[in-house]
Amino acid sequence: MEKAALSACIITHNEADRIGACLDALAFCDERLVVDSHSTDATRGIAASRGARVLERDWPGYRSQKQFATDAASHDWVLCVDADEIVTPALRAEIEALRARGFQGVRGYSIPRLTAYFGAFLRHGNAWPDRQLRLYDRRTARWVGYEVHEKVAIDGPTGTLRAPLEHHAYRDLDDHLRRVDRYASLMAQEMHRAGRRASLLDLVTHPSWRLLRGLVIKRGLQDGWRGLLYHFVEAGYVRRKYLRLWALGRLAADTGTRADGTPHGGRDAGGAAAGGGARDHQGPEPDRHA
Repeated sequence: MEKAALSACIITHNEADRIGACLDALAFCDERLVVDSHSTDATRGIAASRGARVLERDWPGYRSQKQFATDAASHDWVLCVDADEIVTPALRAEIEALRARGFQGVRGYSIPRLTAYFGAFLRHGNAWPDRQLRLYDRRTARWVGYEVHEKVAIDGPTGTLRAPLEHHAYRDLDDHLRRVDRYASLMAQEMHRAGRRASLLDLVTHPSWRLLRGLVIKRGLQDGWRGLLYHFVEAGYVRRKYLRLWALGRLAADTGTRADGTPHGGRDAGGAAAGGGARDHQGPEPDRHA
């Protein structure tokens, strides 16, 4: 079996302090592609100096940008990572062993993520194992879902890798809080456009369940004060998301409009009917770089 060629894809915006380490850990790939959304720091220069192919493109959303990067890659097998993630030596060895056999018999692999939080890794709770389909054959794969909670859908069998992808998501607590507030707003808007609505009960039950599941059921308390802090911030993200969704629904009911400004019962510019259901993503909040 011939060794499979492999492209690594990273989307970036102002990641000068992290993109170098990310790319260095991907040196085993045949191609390293960075799609940058007009960074104002040295991200593109650092990426180019590391030998990456760099494309600059307007920001369409997380899902759409990752799909663009996947389509722009030179090879069919793609390893998609974020700029704050590092492929560990153990993960590299696992990928290389499978790659030598041409990734035979599967169309993609899920990889566990090990999140660093204030100087230690979170090994329990909602943050672990946080499996993500990141290694895939693009001929049978597609980025789907909301622009915020995007994921890879694969038509065919998948496998699981054991070695983790290190995730260095948050620079400090303020960074974590700012991100979850921004993601809550973006997610609420997308859910509202998809026809989703929230009740006052949702404001209580969803954050409470996220906290209970993470700290007790998935033993997040075993990560000590870091696990406690992480899960309280995460529950706050869920509360803010449903609070915004509830407010958007009340405002739309009062004004008789949808989130995009068109009247209820109308059709959008593409002729599609308004509304439609959507299932809320209940995993850890995403970690973003744009």
